[in-house]
Amino acid sequence: METEEERFPTLRQVLLLFVLLAQTGAEREGYTVAEETESGSVVANLAKDLGVEVRKLSLRRARVIFENNKNHLQLNLQTGDLQVNEKLDREELCGPTEPCVLQFQVLLEEPLEVYRFKLWVSDINDNSPVFPEAEMILKIMENTLPGTVFSLKNAHDLDDLDVGNNNIQNYNISPNSHFHVSTRDRGDGRKYPELVLDKELDREEQAELRLTLTALDGGSPPRSGTAQVHILVLDINDNAPEFAQMLYQVQVPENCPVGSLVVKVSARDLDTGTNGQISYSLSYSSQEISTTFEVNSLSGEVRLIKKLDFETVSSYELDIDASDGGGLSGKCSVSIEVVDVNDNSPELTISSLTSPIPENSSETEVALFRIRDRDSGDNGRMICSIQDDLPFLLKPTEENFYTLVTNGALDRETRAEYNVTITVTDLGTPRLKTQHNITVLVSDVNDNAPAFTQTSYTLFILENNSPAAHIGSVSATDTDAGANAQVTYSLLPSQDPSLPLASLVSINADNGHLFALRALDYEALQAFEFLVGATDRGVPALSSQALVRVQVLDANDNSPFVLYPLQNGSAPCTELVPRAAEPGYLVSKVVAVDGDSGQNAWLSYQLLKATEPGLFGVWAHNGEVRTARLLSERDAAKQRLLLLVKDNGEPPRSASVTLHVLLVDGFSQPYLPLPEAAADAAQADPLTVYLVIALASVSSLFLFSVLAFIAVRLCRRSRAAWVDSCSMPGGHFPGHLVDISGTGTLSQSYQYEVCLTGDSGSNEFKFLKPTFPNIVGQDIGKKSEGNPTFHNSLGI
Repeated sequence: METEEERFPTLRQVLLLFVLLAQTGAEREGYTVAEETESGSVVANLAKDLGVEVRKLSLRRARVIFENNKNHLQLNLQTGDLQVNEKLDREELCGPTEPCVLQFQVLLEEPLEVYRFKLWVSDINDNSPVFPEAEMILKIMENTLPGTVFSLKNAHDLDDLDVGNNNIQNYNISPNSHFHVSTRDRGDGRKYPELVLDKELDREEQAELRLTLTALDGGSPPRSGTAQVHILVLDINDNAPEFAQMLYQVQVPENCPVGSLVVKVSARDLDTGTNGQISYSLSYSSQEISTTFEVNSLSGEVRLIKKLDFETVSSYELDIDASDGGGLSGKCSVSIEVVDVNDNSPELTISSLTSPIPENSSETEVALFRIRDRDSGDNGRMICSIQDDLPFLLKPTEENFYTLVTNGALDRETRAEYNVTITVTDLGTPRLKTQHNITVLVSDVNDNAPAFTQTSYTLFILENNSPAAHIGSVSATDTDAGANAQVTYSLLPSQDPSLPLASLVSINADNGHLFALRALDYEALQAFEFLVGATDRGVPALSSQALVRVQVLDANDNSPFVLYPLQNGSAPCTELVPRAAEPGYLVSKVVAVDGDSGQNAWLSYQLLKATEPGLFGVWAHNGEVRTARLLSERDAAKQRLLLLVKDNGEPPRSASVTLHVLLVDGFSQPYLPLPEAAADAAQADPLTVYLVIALASVSSLFLFSVLAFIAVRLCRRSRAAWVDSCSMPGGHFPGHLVDISGTGTLSQSYQYEVCLTGDSGSNEFKFLKPTFPNIVGQDIGKKSEGNPTFHNSLGI
């Protein structure tokens, strides 16, 4: 047994290579066996007839296959004898068909050879004639003329299946003085009896007769059957029913439903009354006919009472009697031909199947199967096919055998399982088909490296994370199976020597999860990249890599920082505002920056507290402090504003700044004491020096007449020089505020110019408008416009 299993793949290959060269299943001479032969009887020595050694029958798995899939014969593999497997009943196998021939094949494998044989089943006389009724009643008018023929119901063997000489050959009747029996032949070879009147009947002399009808077959020894014929002599009824035609021929499709009308026969009787009333009936009916057809006794309609099957019985012969009320009858025949329809689907039988198949194999036999169709003609012709998109081929061999083979090497990663649907379709109308599904599995080899779901990954992590925080995951898949598909992840050495990758991230080798090893700072490291590898566990191992980029997200961890006004603990910055300023007058601008980015660095400004609520306002987006209304004499000269700078982070962070504002009537008083900086008020001013010199010059005019002219000239020259130059208090009032690059909070540069005169006779100053830089980048030019003269009311 083990030797045969080891040899089976080699034999299958031989079968594949020589399947087209195998001997054609030529039809050979058949064998004859008598029905009812005992089981085990030897029919012939098949090994000798095939010219095959007996010992090779077992090696080549010889077997006998009948068309009806029944095991009528069996092959003795030890002796090579073809033996009867079960008693054969010719009447059951073939019915009335003569000769009775059964087709079978002898199948030899390795190499494949198919031999066709015929088995003739000969008939023996094993059935006695049987009449359908034990007693037949005939009603005969007494004026019936001699020579009149009366139809009698004929006898038959069991289901009328015996053929040849074993069928009914003759009828006779018991001796009497009035009748004799004549045996007639039908067109199909069957015989039926007719009762012939030899002598006129006399009802007054004898009202009835009882005769015995005997049927004899031609067997040796002959068998017989009898029936009683009861003859009733009636009064005159001189017209028997006559059919419109003696033979009706019809064709009926086998798929007609039960109850369908097959044919309607018609007879007429010239008599009147009960003698003219006709009743129809089947004069002879076998069990097959009586269970398939019925005749309406009044209308003569013949209808189906059972489904027809062309493959079982292809034609029927019916005899119909028409009897009147007086006992006379007529007979006609109905020939029914069953028309074949395509009502049998093809059949498919699998003989062998191989699965799974290695993915690198080619031209491999997968299955061996046989097809057949029980219909006839085009209804029995078949075509066999599989799906077009599969790497398989169907190859026909012999006697409707097919092999399913692979069409080239298979790839398990492309497809690990194939569902092959074998479709067998006949050519009938409508076409019927049979489908059989075969599942073919493909085994794996390690021929695919792991593949990442992305060639590069971008991961995001919020700064100030906790150590061992999960950053994200990478994923790779291997289309192989088993250990060939198990993937291990690892960090590849960094190509940037300045990047401490080992201290920044780690990876889980089993699932590809990435973790941060320490807290990250967006302001120090905003992004970094590294490579991740994936390796399978096949032999040899295959690997691939992917690029991972980690983006550190900014958190709102920096508060706004005020650049201007300075809040360094030195003398506070004070802004001067003339009391004549219009609403919207620009007082100052708060400049601040935020170390964060994005919306965390978006700054907004808010006035928290002011000495005079409603006097000043701050623009929320650029930090400009402007007057909100006209100034009045009631407004305090010293104003203190508390401003809040807030970012747009979550949660928001903020910083506050204090701005000092001094309201003045005019800019001719340059040495006004500054809030909380009284020491600076004592600082000398050039105007005072000029005034002292002027006073000294006038006082010494009388003493130094010669120097008077010189003193006057000096005073005029000083006054002219002062008109052309402007002096600002040093260190307290910045004359130029510039935008801080990067904050986006100051859009323009501002410069204020104040000119004071030193002439003691005219205490006045000119207030000049602020100058703006050229926005389009041209050369910066200053444009001053004289305002109306303001008289100094401070008394200096």
